[in-house]
Amino acid sequence: MKLVRYGPAGKEKPGLIDADGKLRDLSKKVKDIDGESLAPGVLSMLAKLDVKRLPLVKGKPRLGSCVAKPSQFVAIGLNYVDHAEETGSPIPEHPVVFFKSPGCIVGPNDNVIAPRNSTQLDWEVELGIVIGRKASYVDRKDALKYVAGYCVVNDVSERDFQLTKSASQWSKGKGCDTFGPTGPWMVTKDEIKDVQNLAMWLDVNGERRQTGNTRTMIFGVADVVADVSQYMTLLPGDVITTGTPPGVGLGMKPPKWLKPGDVMTLGIEGLGEQKQKVVAYKGKK
Repeated sequence: MKLVRYGPAGKEKPGLIDADGKLRDLSKKVKDIDGESLAPGVLSMLAKLDVKRLPLVKGKPRLGSCVAKPSQFVAIGLNYVDHAEETGSPIPEHPVVFFKSPGCIVGPNDNVIAPRNSTQLDWEVELGIVIGRKASYVDRKDALKYVAGYCVVNDVSERDFQLTKSASQWSKGKGCDTFGPTGPWMVTKDEIKDVQNLAMWLDVNGERRQTGNTRTMIFGVADVVADVSQYMTLLPGDVITTGTPPGVGLGMKPPKWLKPGDVMTLGIEGLGEQKQKVVAYKGKK
């Protein structure tokens, strides 16, 4: 299944994309696409529905983030061999874990706001893992049992905030408002034949910047879920974004940064595409 949330920001409804690519309403079946509806029993119920009997949604409504209000938005850094090499970083011996604020999550096609005083705004196409069962001290061999599905995440980053103003941790440059476009939909894991062999790409203003594949991940999905669960309990609806392939602005010589007016287009094989425009911060000075 491809599960979506659609409608105005803060008022999204649950939906499903049918075999013809049409949006159907799920609001009479579940309240939202959240931890409760991602439980194995509920997903099993949804999978048995006669999709053709679900109401069609007219027009082309805005898509919200494909998961509602995760309790945790966990991120894995330097998790692709070729990306670590382009940044001159050593290959990690263990997963590098940091956090993005859950409040930074937005829809897949919403604007990305360049924060006040931003000078080094960067892009990162990433595979997102959506947790479907409470996970604590999970063994690697069982880890995929705790996964509900996968999605596209743009791990938008402000490198000056991340690397200069954050000391030894990265969260300042990772959790700014709108820095977590997520979706367009969550694809349940049964639809993905091999999550460790998915093509990934990202363009800026129509120019290819990132080309990669999940097969070059240092720590695969099972490794990541098992490792993170040793240090914190993961809850249904939590999202783990798993690192980016090469081609980020930071790794270019000289580095290239996003500016207002730029458009990012990105996608992952089988998981859909996103498109965001960068806009200037217009809040209080």
